[in-house]
Amino acid sequence: MGYDLVIFDNDGVLVDGEPLANDVLAGYLTELGHPTTYEESVRDYMGASVRRVHELVLERSGEQLPADFDETLHARICAAFEKDLKPVPGVEEVLGALTATGTGYCLVSAGGHERIRVGHRVAGLDGWFEEEWIFSADDVALGKPAPDLYLHAARSMGVEPARCVVIEDSPRGVRAAAAAGMDVYGYTALLPADELPGATGYFGDMMQLPLLLQLPV
Repeated sequence: MGYDLVIFDNDGVLVDGEPLANDVLAGYLTELGHPTTYEESVRDYMGASVRRVHELVLERSGEQLPADFDETLHARICAAFEKDLKPVPGVEEVLGALTATGTGYCLVSAGGHERIRVGHRVAGLDGWFEEEWIFSADDVALGKPAPDLYLHAARSMGVEPARCVVIEDSPRGVRAAAAAGMDVYGYTALLPADELPGATGYFGDMMQLPLLLQLPV
């Protein structure tokens, strides 16, 4: 295989969390007097850290979100995850193939470490990721679409960016990976390929990924 490290986005790639998280976020913002549809939440915030929510609401309305916004949003998303979160179909087969071939992998996420761990526990993926293989936007100054998080992950895993491949499902994530000098495959289960410009390639079924990465399954 042409890569030494596979870097997965988390929500929408490993766990089916994007629909749940964006539904919760849209509802909470609407409740606070900032009407937001699910589709608008996906468009404006998918793949971004919660810092972007604060920035965009302030820019559009001139109002600050409540001081406990992050804490309340986190609690609501975790509650939704506990009830309905599932792994992305086929992802355990992909992780098994990487493990069998000794290929390194890790994840990056716009969510915090606790949210990642809650999601993995509920979805049954917690046995696949060591703590040192998990990287959050909380770990860097700038989240996606800046390349910082992907560069931080590669550096921490001891792999040059050019030897990494990223699996992403958001436009910001694709831009971040490309800016980091990494190949990036766009996973099109939620958004079509034309909304993920700049990717190295695209696939819509996780079971197609081993073929793209030349892995036996």
